[in-house]
Amino acid sequence: MTQLIPIVMYGWIPVTLYLFIRFPTQRAVIISFILAWLFLPQSSFPIPVLPPYTKITATCYGILIATIVYDTGRLTCFRPGWLDVPMLVYCLCPIVSQISNGGSPISPTFGQIIAWGLPYFLGRLYLNNLDGLRQLAIGIFAGGLAYVPFTLVEGVKGPLLHQIVYGVNAVDDWSQARRLGGWRPVVFMQHGLMVGVWMMTAALIGIWLWQTGTLKKFQGRKIKPLVIVLTIAFFLCRSTGAYSLFAIGLIVLFCAKWFRTSLPLLLVIGYVVFYLYMAASGQFSSAEVIGFISQIFGEERAGSLKFRFDNEEILGEKARQRFLFGWGDAGGNRVYDDEGKDISITDSLWIIAFGVHGAVGLASLFSSLLLPVLAFSLFTYPARTWSHPKVAPAAAMGVALTMYAFDCLLNAMTNPIFAFIAGGIASVALNAPENLKAKKMSSPTTKRSLVHQKSS
Repeated sequence: MTQLIPIVMYGWIPVTLYLFIRFPTQRAVIISFILAWLFLPQSSFPIPVLPPYTKITATCYGILIATIVYDTGRLTCFRPGWLDVPMLVYCLCPIVSQISNGGSPISPTFGQIIAWGLPYFLGRLYLNNLDGLRQLAIGIFAGGLAYVPFTLVEGVKGPLLHQIVYGVNAVDDWSQARRLGGWRPVVFMQHGLMVGVWMMTAALIGIWLWQTGTLKKFQGRKIKPLVIVLTIAFFLCRSTGAYSLFAIGLIVLFCAKWFRTSLPLLLVIGYVVFYLYMAASGQFSSAEVIGFISQIFGEERAGSLKFRFDNEEILGEKARQRFLFGWGDAGGNRVYDDEGKDISITDSLWIIAFGVHGAVGLASLFSSLLLPVLAFSLFTYPARTWSHPKVAPAAAMGVALTMYAFDCLLNAMTNPIFAFIAGGIASVALNAPENLKAKKMSSPTTKRSLVHQKSS
């Protein structure tokens, strides 16, 4: 079965080209992103000088080639904006980080551009209006539903589908998949935590599309029972961190609906920024947090969190030695004992970004995720509009993107779809607000009356 992996991976580019022929380009991009991320295998093929060929690069290469072949006009019409600056800085950070540490900047810079910059750029190109974000929201909801049977199977049998289909395990250590009396599904992703965040995002979007009346039916079925099934499947993913993000996301959305305020969203963003400042500067104390988590989620979860915080403290000390641009990708950000053995574990995306690319990389990464949401919610579409069927999908994805940034404080699950969302939110925030008022159609009687008045 391992022979299937290169066929699927290299065959994905012609599949993407076909999708551009079969569907409108905007829809083809969304379908390609979601299908590739959900079902391509966890594999890596080395390429000289360039980053390895993975499911992320397969997705982005295919869409970029198809855009150049079939939709060149969209590239020539692109106009950058001020919200693009953080992502540009983050993509160029490896140049300084590598050179200042005596390394080659070519492969790391291309890797950064492909993993983050290219999905963001494609979001700017193709999700540049509310309808584009609506299509993506429905696509993510559909992707969540598509994953339901797989997560249910693996919740009972364990993370075995990747091995059955592709001949190799997605994860080698099954102990991390055992949670809450069952198995944490992995399916075709990197880790069960990634599946938990994906299903959380799909369920959050589904609930909001249902509650705002944006989507009443999906594939001929009423949306309410589909949302209930998806939400149950999400809870069976056994990811306590995703449970918390889901609850916070619902609070943010329903406060916007009931109280017409985005204050909870601003508080979440403020907390993320405050935590990053305290942790990067070495002022964060984990003792009180561990005590609180222990009371709410139990000793096992608190112990896991303490292990992460302990590692982040020693990694933070090392990162502050190269504060601005970090240590590069040669392993200088790691902590070693006297015998040269690596004694550190990097679980969180923020500490990886801080150690490898310094404070500049850390600030630019989280700014590229959070600034579009702030601009969207404060200047373009305030909370009072989030229940409107045209705005609701974009609002739900803005909240989901914020929850992903929150999750990056604890986990390191790089998912290009969230960079794709960030690019789309940035495009909508940079454009003038669309007219949300329904067009009034004159009745035939009124039209005849007007004609009669003119004739007389």
